[in-house]
Amino acid sequence: MSFSLKRLLPHILVLIGFVILSLAYFSPVLQGKKIFQSDIMHYIGMAQQQKEFAKKTGEQTYWTNSAFGGMPTYQLGAKYPHNYIKKLDLSLRFLPRPADYLFLYFLGFYILLLSLKVDYKLAALGSLAFGFSTYLIIILGVGHNSKAHAIAYMPMVLAGIILTFRKKYILGVLLTAVALGLELVANHYQMTYYLLLLVIVLGIAYLIDAYQQKQLPHFFKSLGLLSVAALIAVGLNATNIMATQEYVKESTRGKSELTINSDGSPKDVTSGLSRDYITEYSYGLLETFNLYIPKFMGGGNYEDVGKDSETYKAYINLGASPIEALEASRNAPMYWGDQPIVEAPAYVGAVIIFLFVLALFLVHGRLKWWLVGGTVLSLLLSYGKNFGVLTDFFIDYVPLYNKFRAVSSVQVILELCIPVLGIIGLMKLFNNHQNKEQHIKALKYSVAITAGLCILFLLFKSSLFDFGGLRDDRYAQAYGQPFVDALIKDRKAFFTSDTIRTLILVLFSAGTIYLFLKEKLKETIVVVVFAILLLFDLVTVDKRYVNNDDFISAIKVDKPYQPSAADKEILRDKSHYRVFDMSSEGQSRPGRAAYFHNSLMGYHAAKLGRYNELIEFHVYDNNMNVLNMLNTKYIIVEDQGKVFPYTNTEANGNAWFVSEVNRLDSANAEIKALDSLDTKTKAVSTMIDKSKQFQLDSTAAIDLKEFKPNYLRYQSNNTQDGFAVFSEIYYSKGWNAYIDEAKVPHLRVNYVLRGLAIPKGKHTIEFRFEPEVVATGSRVALASSAILGILILLGIFYHFKHKKA
Repeated sequence: MSFSLKRLLPHILVLIGFVILSLAYFSPVLQGKKIFQSDIMHYIGMAQQQKEFAKKTGEQTYWTNSAFGGMPTYQLGAKYPHNYIKKLDLSLRFLPRPADYLFLYFLGFYILLLSLKVDYKLAALGSLAFGFSTYLIIILGVGHNSKAHAIAYMPMVLAGIILTFRKKYILGVLLTAVALGLELVANHYQMTYYLLLLVIVLGIAYLIDAYQQKQLPHFFKSLGLLSVAALIAVGLNATNIMATQEYVKESTRGKSELTINSDGSPKDVTSGLSRDYITEYSYGLLETFNLYIPKFMGGGNYEDVGKDSETYKAYINLGASPIEALEASRNAPMYWGDQPIVEAPAYVGAVIIFLFVLALFLVHGRLKWWLVGGTVLSLLLSYGKNFGVLTDFFIDYVPLYNKFRAVSSVQVILELCIPVLGIIGLMKLFNNHQNKEQHIKALKYSVAITAGLCILFLLFKSSLFDFGGLRDDRYAQAYGQPFVDALIKDRKAFFTSDTIRTLILVLFSAGTIYLFLKEKLKETIVVVVFAILLLFDLVTVDKRYVNNDDFISAIKVDKPYQPSAADKEILRDKSHYRVFDMSSEGQSRPGRAAYFHNSLMGYHAAKLGRYNELIEFHVYDNNMNVLNMLNTKYIIVEDQGKVFPYTNTEANGNAWFVSEVNRLDSANAEIKALDSLDTKTKAVSTMIDKSKQFQLDSTAAIDLKEFKPNYLRYQSNNTQDGFAVFSEIYYSKGWNAYIDEAKVPHLRVNYVLRGLAIPKGKHTIEFRFEPEVVATGSRVALASSAILGILILLGIFYHFKHKKA
């Protein structure tokens, strides 16, 4: 027992160190403050209705009416029965947010390096390089929590796979199942997809090695066991995966039936996102050096250049007061790359890249080529439209690649690979004392490449780069060419100072290794020195973009929206209706209206596809017939800075009988028909066999009697058989219609709404959201959890039995 504790003690101390570092970086959490994250602010608005429903009823709703007319909550934090892997995830994230994600970065990477037989001290060092990588900190600053969540578990999944291929079958399979289960809990399938790309590269490296070593049976045995682990992991998350798979076909990520754009031009028909949308955020070729020199391309779109900058002087020359000039200089457009918006550079670190280059000369075999292959693939794919040959191939031929946008984020692969290889290189340096001459030669080559690149940039920066930004012409028109010249001078100053910074860090790193090779420094001292260098290198850059100033009181984060006078006036109306917020605040904070009302708009990367098309064709053009059929009773408008609610008395209401339902042959015809359709008396649909007419009774009525996010009850009275249109979004994968308790079919009309044939007389009509996918997925999740639990118990039993023997 004491021996086991002695072996565990270093790891326990490392984990305690990770906790301390995580809390130290995000120290305001110790004062009860929370980080302000713009994306989370929007999410809170979108998820408020379902949160309030659960609080009030103790039940989960898998449909919300608060945004985009209505949509499933599958991608809005829905909670599912028997989701025990989620409980494990919450246990691991015991620290206050976002310190919990930083701790997960450290933990996952530490486990990965241990699986590669790296000493715990070097594993801890590598964890610092990974966890404080600037991109991983930046996404926490802006609120990409699910992305950070998924990235954090990537190394742990790789650790399980590597252990399995190292013939640690029981531990490897169990770790893979748990880690991949946790990875899927994060619910960011783009990051998981990129992990799969890296796993394929890893698999190819192991396959080639197995072939050369004549160990193909072991390879395929490992592959089979890992497939079982993957199935269990998927089963643990069955409900979310099945629901998402069902929903994605109906979302903007699925295939559209339209063949025209809103302006009438032909539309590229794809089964995923458009090519332009996918590649909008393509990494520039020159931006590659941002990984090595933080402000190589000026940093982010808005940088604080300070009072001593040329930009500050330019504002003064334009007539600004010192206070105005200083305030404007805090948001100077320094970024001069090709992407529309960049919050900060994706800086990996000068120190770890130097170690990576050194490792290229010291490390050999499948490990090196797996990590280099992953790095190169990641970098080339991140170029997007700037390396169209590869990107177009992946969009056209690689399954699911066209479901994801912002291709620059594929760089998470190299964010992981570079520190792994860098630390492995350092380990080789420590473990192989016989090849000092070879090591010194490798050190010289590495310094020549890394330091030489910095010197080249410093000597020839004016001839190599123009430092001109995409929007400089606009600034020249608005403020004059001298202002743009001032921006360029400050960009050059950023470039120069950070290039010198990188050069100094490289020389310090190289000097440390040189002293070690000359036996002037011990291994432990080298590790401590590199820990200091890495922390200085990365944390000082991280703090430029995510720091204590980003934290505010918890109440402002938990309740980011306060009702305006317009909101309060609208909320007096306790009936069921929708709100269209056209104010400037409503446009800049699209989650705001959803926080208080059933909103026409919202903030989501995968809204329902048909509804998104309705927005593009009609809502943006303020087509009142369409706004009326969506029961838009209130429109929040702004006049001379004053915000007030306009009451739309022409709104169609919750449901109404129509005299005609006309059949149309295509989605194109249906959405175009809404240009002039009198939605109060007519409807159109592609789901009926032929056009139908109905006798309208002037006394006929259909009234909404009860409404919840997942349930609506109406009372109808009509002397004739009729057809009713409901101002509710059609979604066939869960919404069921009932007339007097009997389930009846309903159909889609007016491109997005529900329609129902109702017999004459008095009837009770109900719509219930009853997604079968949730019930089925929950049963699978329960069974998978039981199987995993049994396997863990068997693994523990085998371990102790084997140890005793």
